[in-house]
Amino acid sequence: MQKKFQQISIASIQSTNNKPVKARVLATSGMLAAAIMMTGCSPTEATQDDAANSASGRTQDVELLNVSYDVSRDFYKDYNTLFSTDYQKTHPNSKVNINQSHGGSSKQALSVANGLQADVVTFNQESDMNLLVEKGLVAADWQQALPNNAVPYTSTMVLLVRAGNPKNIKDWSDLARNDIDVVIPNPKTSGTARYAFLGAYGYGLHQFKESNNENPVKTNDFIKKLLANVVTYDNGARAATTSFTQRGLGDVLITTENEAHLTAQQFAKGNVDIVYPSYSITIANPVAVVTAVTEKSGKTEAASAYLKGLWDKPAQELMAKMYMRPSDEQILAAHKDTLPDIETFEPVAVFGSWAEIMDAFFVDGGRFDQLATTK
Repeated sequence: MQKKFQQISIASIQSTNNKPVKARVLATSGMLAAAIMMTGCSPTEATQDDAANSASGRTQDVELLNVSYDVSRDFYKDYNTLFSTDYQKTHPNSKVNINQSHGGSSKQALSVANGLQADVVTFNQESDMNLLVEKGLVAADWQQALPNNAVPYTSTMVLLVRAGNPKNIKDWSDLARNDIDVVIPNPKTSGTARYAFLGAYGYGLHQFKESNNENPVKTNDFIKKLLANVVTYDNGARAATTSFTQRGLGDVLITTENEAHLTAQQFAKGNVDIVYPSYSITIANPVAVVTAVTEKSGKTEAASAYLKGLWDKPAQELMAKMYMRPSDEQILAAHKDTLPDIETFEPVAVFGSWAEIMDAFFVDGGRFDQLATTK
């Protein structure tokens, strides 16, 4: 044990009855030693005692925080119940409760990087995960820790229009027309918005047979016209849905497939229709344990089980019912009536790595800023 301690703050000491006991700041080695003597064990011994208590039959309640992107809240709300019930069957002396935090994917990643104590993160963009790897919060090999490069499901971008499609919107190209008002989230804060932008941009490259590595003049002109039609940039995808459905803004909302279906079935039933573009983007939704947090709190096992459960058939079936595209090909094929085949492209195959994508398109002064104009 180190003998020198300077301004060490102990916010709480866990007593034997699991009730937190407030402790003052301990500034000297002698006071810290006294505090450890009062608990009767070192921090390592306390962890061992917790394990012994669990083995002896004492109830061990587990609290997990899932920090996630905006439009995943409905799925995880149902999955949390599914997981909690299953976890207690295999851990009869434990109860697990999962708290949720949702917002724009990159905004959420930044919150975790700045101290939000997430146990697991479930994002919709690899670059947001990479930020936490750089901060030492998520293990560098997070993609190898789970199947399918830690992506339990995918999605794609679709177009949500007013009931009856009065503006006759059929594809991305229609969004550049002078008579169309577009609603999307802000690409600076929302992963969904970045996929919307890249989906439209990839369509342009495909349609005009241009390459992103050169100067795609026709594609840039198309995107500039589309962005000139944007009437609001909301912070997150759910806020954009609210602007479209409740505030009545826009003729079309660019959003994820699952959010479009939920909106059509629940939030604005009978008031909207879904249009599948001819060519769209694949959205990968990576997940990882925030090991820097769980290893300190002793919750790595529960957090890992929570994420591994996403690949179990009941969870994969739930994804399909919630209009997400599960990684289980058989389950996906069984839901082709609501998750139809659509030609898509991988963003990294067209634009390069996510680091390159962020540097080229979404940094201040990047291509998005260059092409975005006020209508």
